[in-house]
Amino acid sequence: MSEKKKKSKKVLQAEKRERAMIEGILEGSPDGIGVVVIRLECGCRKMAAVSKTGDPASKVIIYRDHAESICDKCKEDNGDFMRVSESFIHWVEPAPSEEKQREINIKVLGSQSVN
Repeated sequence: MSEKKKKSKKVLQAEKRERAMIEGILEGSPDGIGVVVIRLECGCRKMAAVSKTGDPASKVIIYRDHAESICDKCKEDNGDFMRVSESFIHWVEPAPSEEKQREINIKVLGSQSVN
């Protein structure tokens, strides 16, 4: 019999260069308990604060590291979900309970984001 493969869940975290943007978004979003981070295949990022009910707590910001503007593809389709490579929520400490995090993740990112 073969060993059962353990399902390793990759924990996504904000990269150092994303943290400054996250802090800026939270500073302007008093109702924000976290920031949704969406990384696109092209290298652009989309971010927005999320409230305790899973609703938007800020405008969606789209940017590209080390670039003056976002890529041409994102200018055309506003960072279409079909080009998302990774997405997660960076929680403000103290983070909500795991159950609440799961509920908000499903509401914001869909059930495919939660295993």
